[in-house]
Formats: sequence, structure tokens, C-alpha cells
Amino acid sequence: MTDQSILSYWGPGEEVSVRDAFGRILVHMAETRADWVFLDADVAGGTGAKPLIQARPDRVMQFGIAEQNMMAAAAGVADTGLIPVVSTFAAFGCMRAHEQFRTAIAYAGRNVKLCCSHHGLDVGPDGATAQMLEDLATMRAIPDVTVISPADANEFMKAFAAILDHEGPVYMRIGRSPTRVVYDEDHDFTIGKAHRIRDGKDVTVFATGVMVPRALDAAVALEADGISVRVVNMSTIKPIDRDEVVAAAAETGGIVSAEDHNVLGGMGSAIAECLAEHHPAKMRFVGVKDRFGKSGEHTNLPAMFGIDAGAVAQACRDILKSQ
Repeated sequence: MTDQSILSYWGPGEEVSVRDAFGRILVHMAETRADWVFLDADVAGGTGAKPLIQARPDRVMQFGIAEQNMMAAAAGVADTGLIPVVSTFAAFGCMRAHEQFRTAIAYAGRNVKLCCSHHGLDVGPDGATAQMLEDLATMRAIPDVTVISPADANEFMKAFAAILDHEGPVYMRIGRSPTRVVYDEDHDFTIGKAHRIRDGKDVTVFATGVMVPRALDAAVALEADGISVRVVNMSTIKPIDRDEVVAAAAETGGIVSAEDHNVLGGMGSAIAECLAEHHPAKMRFVGVKDRFGKSGEHTNLPAMFGIDAGAVAQACRDILKSQ
């Protein structure tokens, strides 16, 4: 039997779904700390939480497809001193149960962690109703809520440990489709801090989630054309890392945001708000252009909706041409 108290990581370059990391870190944390409980809306197979339900059913509260009730119950659980980790699809956790999360959890400052899968075009064939392209916008607009979108499976596991230690309500994305692992097990994740993965002087790409490896691919392609691209992983959307944003504006010729989300209200908007107040700079937004998604393979949809590595590279070229 594998010793679940020893956490294993994936190697950089492997293609891994973040939901696989969710299952792994849940089992690990169930074996190493007793201060939290898992709340499920009968979708553990989709979110990646099934390994926990199989290994430690004593740590699970099952609510069926009653997300609003589950969110209200999480508020009550938090008052006992346990940390509720609530999980469902983003369309249900961020929309259907939005009022309960806002009022019963965030307004009261309760220590609840909401981890949702099925967001962005990363969902693929499940189509527009499940492709939550508005979650970063709606969750970051709620006062005192921390919003996190990890770059890969390894960073997700680091982030999960961090949010359990963090006091207060948190929303964190769980990726569904396989994506390239960027970080090794020595990566140091800190809530509220961006990570500069690659330095450059001409333009900065701030990327989050599945867009991080795409931004790195774009930077490599642009290097062949003599363009130096800084790539920053903005895994914490709220609170935004103001220092890193201002540094990019001061030190490079422009900023590109890259996210698997509507261009309205997400990470790009958060960066633009920061720039407008502290250091205005030229900016381009790579994201879904204010439209619903559609059913398709996760490998095909990014190009169709203009959020692939090529779109990131083109946005960088556009900024430099405008100088």
C-alpha cells in the first residue's frame, strides 16, 4: 500500500489534469491533518475527488445535487472550527450557489474553501453551459474573497496546502483537461505573489491556469524573431500582485494578459485596474471575447476562440508594433 502521508509530484513536461492533483492532495491531507472536511455535490468523479471518497469516506459529507444547501451547510460547518472544503462544477458553485457563498460565507468571513472544476474552454465537450467563463469575475467581485487559478498540477497541490492555512473564504479553480506541468516539487507557492517564470525586456505576458504553458510556448516562438518576452504566472487573481504588475509596466514595453476566461472581469481586468491606478501602460487582452463557449475538444477550442499560444504571440507583436 502506498504511504499517502508522502506526497508525490509529477515531472515538468508531463501532461496532467489538475483534477488528478486534487484527488491526490485530498487523500494526502486527509492523512496528515484533521482540521478539515470535504463537502461534495455528487460530482466527485468529475472534480477529481473520488480518491478521497474511496480512501476516507469518514472525511466526506455528501449533499447530492443540492449546491445551495451544501454552501449554506458549509457556513455552519465552519462555525464548528472545522475547515469546509466545498467542491462542485464552477457553473453550480459560482452561479447557482453564488448568493449562499456571498452572504452566508463571505459576508460573515467564514473560513470556507470553494474548489471548482469545469471552468473555461478547458471543459471541452461538455459545452457552453458547463464552460464557466465568468467565475473569476464573479468571485473576485465579492469582498474579502481570495481567488486562485494554479498553473499546473504541482502548483495546485502547493496552493491547496496554502489555502488550508489561510484564514478566510477562498475560491480556487480545478482544471479538467490534461495540461503541461511547468513546476517541479520545489516550487514555492505564496498566496498573493506572482511568479516570474521567464525574464524578458520587450513585453510581459501575465498568464494564469492553462495559459501559462501556452505563454511560455509563445515566448519561445517570439525569441526566434528576436523578441524578448517576460512570462509571469499570476496564479493569485485576488489579491493581485501589484509590485509585479508595476515592475512589468516600468521595465517592459507593454503587457499582455492571457486567461481561459471572458476578457471582461477576469485577470486581465484586475491587471488593468492596477495599471490605471499605479502605472498606466499599453495592454492587450487574450481571452474569450465576451461570448459563450461551445462543445469541442479541449485541444481544438483554444485556437477557435483565440486563446492558444499563437494568439498570445500575436498580441505581443501587436503591442510592439503600436510603439
